[in-house]
Amino acid sequence: MESESPASCATLLRERINAISDINSATAVLQWDQEVHMPPKGAAARGAQLATLSALAHREFTGAETGRLLEECEATFDTLSEADRALTNIARYDFERARKLPEKFVHKFAEETSAAYVAWVKAREESDFAKFQPNLERLIELSREKAQYYGYTGSPYDALLEDFERGMTAEQLKVIFAELAEKQSKLVERILTSGVQPDTSWMKGEWDLQAQWDFGMCVLRDLGYDLDAGRQDKSVHPFSTIFAIDDVRITTRLNTEEFFSSLTGTIHECGHALYMQGHSREDARTMLADGASLGMHESQSRMWENVIGRSLPFWNHYTPILREYHKGKLDNVTPEQIHKAINRVQPSLIRVEADECTYNLHIIVRFEIEVGLIEGTLRVQDVPEIWNARIKSYLGLDVPNNAQGCLQDIHWSHGAFAYFPTYALGNLYAAQLFETIERDIPSLWQEVETGNFRLLLDWLRDRIHRHGRRKLAPDLLREVTGSGLSSGPFLNYLERKYGALYRV
Repeated sequence: MESESPASCATLLRERINAISDINSATAVLQWDQEVHMPPKGAAARGAQLATLSALAHREFTGAETGRLLEECEATFDTLSEADRALTNIARYDFERARKLPEKFVHKFAEETSAAYVAWVKAREESDFAKFQPNLERLIELSREKAQYYGYTGSPYDALLEDFERGMTAEQLKVIFAELAEKQSKLVERILTSGVQPDTSWMKGEWDLQAQWDFGMCVLRDLGYDLDAGRQDKSVHPFSTIFAIDDVRITTRLNTEEFFSSLTGTIHECGHALYMQGHSREDARTMLADGASLGMHESQSRMWENVIGRSLPFWNHYTPILREYHKGKLDNVTPEQIHKAINRVQPSLIRVEADECTYNLHIIVRFEIEVGLIEGTLRVQDVPEIWNARIKSYLGLDVPNNAQGCLQDIHWSHGAFAYFPTYALGNLYAAQLFETIERDIPSLWQEVETGNFRLLLDWLRDRIHRHGRRKLAPDLLREVTGSGLSSGPFLNYLERKYGALYRV
């Protein structure tokens, strides 16, 4: 067969990837529905549907035709456009990685994760780890098998980590996490013994769910989330997903007794959604329309939730607005009180409700358990006991039940082992990026105080969002900040912020 012309081979490769992306988007719609609207009895059929689509996408992507088109594009690489060169490079990486997984395995993995999600929901509701244990055992076994297919030189965990944070290893994480654990634990100890505690008495009682929802929607619009290209729904565990650049969904959860939980979850997922809505349209329906890494993705949600959403300028603007949604309940509450309360440092059992000073400690617990499970040094049946012991060690808390312990997160039911470390990396990326943002936008905090987030969003769109996967996270970070990944900016951020709040 004669070689295609440069433009033609790139066009054909893009068309093929577009079609495969459509299958993956259809899969994402079914997964979203499973967590938002699907009736319980639909679980078995949904598992079969997801398995079929996952296997189909895998078969199409790893087929000979994809390989042939990649070879054609690589043979004429220098003549391709920048976008097509980027697509060729990333498609080749994904192609070689995906080819290592047999289609039968992909089908089986999708089937098991769908069943595991349903089992996890029930187990969590009843706080009964035994109801989830068999599913978790099968997913651990399959994840070890996946690591074998991928291949690795250090830990099998490295092979799984590559799916989320390309180039990172378990050994690198151990070094980073050791520093974070030591320094954050000392900061928490200083805070807890300072004798300073914020006034949270005004938070007692029940908070209207509709008012929480409506205020969250107000903030979403202000931050720049395009509701004509997205929507918010409710789910057991807040998440965000992309079907297309113009269809990015988020969820939150509401609780009458938790004043901040819904809002912080909404802002967090909004950060992810803003990233996804900001991808280049030239990259639509390709794997380039994704985050540089999950750590970089998490940097966006953590930045909006914590650095912006927990700041005093933010609450100087929103306190009067919040009073309108909760009439008569906040008349005597000041922005300073809200600011101190939302930044309260108090070790807690639930990761998604953890303060900034203790959050990474939750991640380290999960990382250590995951490494043990994947490397085979820890048995699934021992997870609750080990979880409880490490929560006691790191946070000084007794875990009363598994629902508030090892069953609280959805990730293992999705088979997403090695995902958790990206949350901590997101904190580091966010702090490092924000140092540059404050230099580039001297008026940033004055803008936030007036409810104007456009300058920040525009900066992120230009420096981070539009690049998608065209740049690797370490390269993007160095290009934007001038240096490689460091825990220093994050630890400095914690010291400045909480040192002032707690006078330590």
